[in-house]
Amino acid sequence: MKQLTLKQPFTVKGKGLHTGLDIEATFCPAPIGHGYKFQRVDLEGEPLVDALAENVVSTTRGTVVAQGDVKVSTIEHAMAALYAAGIDNVLIKVNAPEVPILDGSAKIYSEKIAEAGLEEQEADKNYYVVKQKIEVRDDTTGSSIVVLPDDDFSVDAMIGFDSPVLNNQYAALEKMSDFNDQVAASRTFVFVREIEPLVKGNLIKGGDLDNAIVIYDSPVPQAELDRLADLMGVQHKEAEALGYLNTKPLTSENEPARHKLLDVIGDIALIGRPLKGKIIATRPGHTINTTFSKRVRREIKRQEVQAPVYNPNVAPIMDINDIRRLLPHRYPFALVDKVIEKGLNHIVGVKNVTTNEPFFQGHFPQEPVLPGVLMIEAMAQTGGLLVLSTVEDPELYSTYFMKIDNVKFRQKVVPGDTLLFHVSFLTPLRRGCAVMKGIAFVGEKVVCECEFMAQIVKNKG
Repeated sequence: MKQLTLKQPFTVKGKGLHTGLDIEATFCPAPIGHGYKFQRVDLEGEPLVDALAENVVSTTRGTVVAQGDVKVSTIEHAMAALYAAGIDNVLIKVNAPEVPILDGSAKIYSEKIAEAGLEEQEADKNYYVVKQKIEVRDDTTGSSIVVLPDDDFSVDAMIGFDSPVLNNQYAALEKMSDFNDQVAASRTFVFVREIEPLVKGNLIKGGDLDNAIVIYDSPVPQAELDRLADLMGVQHKEAEALGYLNTKPLTSENEPARHKLLDVIGDIALIGRPLKGKIIATRPGHTINTTFSKRVRREIKRQEVQAPVYNPNVAPIMDINDIRRLLPHRYPFALVDKVIEKGLNHIVGVKNVTTNEPFFQGHFPQEPVLPGVLMIEAMAQTGGLLVLSTVEDPELYSTYFMKIDNVKFRQKVVPGDTLLFHVSFLTPLRRGCAVMKGIAFVGEKVVCECEFMAQIVKNKG
C-alpha cells in the first residue's frame, strides 16, 4: 500500500463548538512523510501543530493538540474522516483555535474528501502492527481500550450510562470501507444535566440542536429547561417526556455508540501511522483513547522501525534461487536465504543462522557467535536486492560498498536465531549510488543497525 494525500484542496466553514466563532478550515495536499499537521493561519508566523498523541494537552469535550502556546481543539471528527479515507499526509489550515463542528459528525468531512479525491504517493505506508494484546484501563471510570493482533483495522465500541434514555449500547466497524455509510454521520451528544457546567466552563458556545444530540433523561421544570436553552442560545423545547430533544431523528438506534466509535478512530489517528489490529473500546472517551495513542507513540519513538512480521508458512517474495539469479555471492558468502517483503523504498530479508556455518569453527569454538561484520554484509546483500529491483536486466549488475556509518551492535546472534533484515533507502537512488539504512532483528529485538552507501555497477563482459 502506498501513502495517500488529497488530490486537491477543499474548504469547510462553520462555527466552533466551544468558541462559537465562525471558522474556516482548508485541507491541503501534503508531501510524503508529512503526516497530519494543523496550521494556525490567524496567528503571526502561521505556526504548525503536529497532530500527534504526545501533543494532546486536553480532552475535555474534545481532543486538543498544542505545541507551545499554539492550540487547535475539537479535531477528532476531521481526523476520523482523514484516517478512514486512508490519507497519510495533509495540511489543515485553520483560522481559529478549533476546527468547525459542522453538523457534529464526520459526514461533511468525509463527503468533501470524496469530492476532492485521493492521490497515491511514491512511498510505502508505514503501519503500526499490533503483535500482542495491549490494554489501557482506567479503573476509576471503568473505561478501557484493548487492542488485539489482526490483519486489518476494526473497532468495537461499548458505552454505558446511568440513564433511562441512553443506557448500554454497542457499535462495530469491521471494515474501514464501511465508515462513510455506517459511522460518519453519527453526531456528538450531551445530556441536559451537563449543559450548565459546560457553559460555566466557557465551553459549547457554538452548541445547538443541529450539531449535537441533546438527551433529556431527568425531569426538569419547564422554566429551568427554558433557562438552559437561553444559556445555549437555542429555541425552547417542551419538557413533556424524556428522550431526545432534537427535531432531526437519530441516524440509527445506536447513534451515540457509533459516535463514540468515531471518536476512537479520530484519536487513534494521533498515532501518526495506520494501525493493524482489532480495538475493543469499553466506555471510551478522549482521555482513554489518547492515553492508548500516547503509549503507542512512545513505542514508535523507542524503535523507529517495527520488527517485521515473519510467517514461515507464507511463500517468500524471493526464494534462494531467485536471489542467486540476482546476486553473485555463493558459499560461504551467500548470507540471505529469502525475501519476505518488498516495497518501493524498503525490503525485508531473512537469514537462518545454523551451527553448520563455517565461521563458527573459529568464532568461537566454545561460544559460537555470528561475526558482526557478516551481519553488515548480509544487510548489504539485502539492500543490493532492493537496488537491483530498480533497474532493467538486474542480473547484468552488481552492487558494491562505498561507505559504512553509524554501526551499532546491540546483542549477539547465535546458532538457532532467525535474523530479519529491514533495509530502506535514506535518499533516492542517484547516479547509481544508494544510501540505505539497515536494521537487523531477532524476534522483536534490534541486534544490529548501520547506514551504508552502495554503488550499482554494470558487470563487464
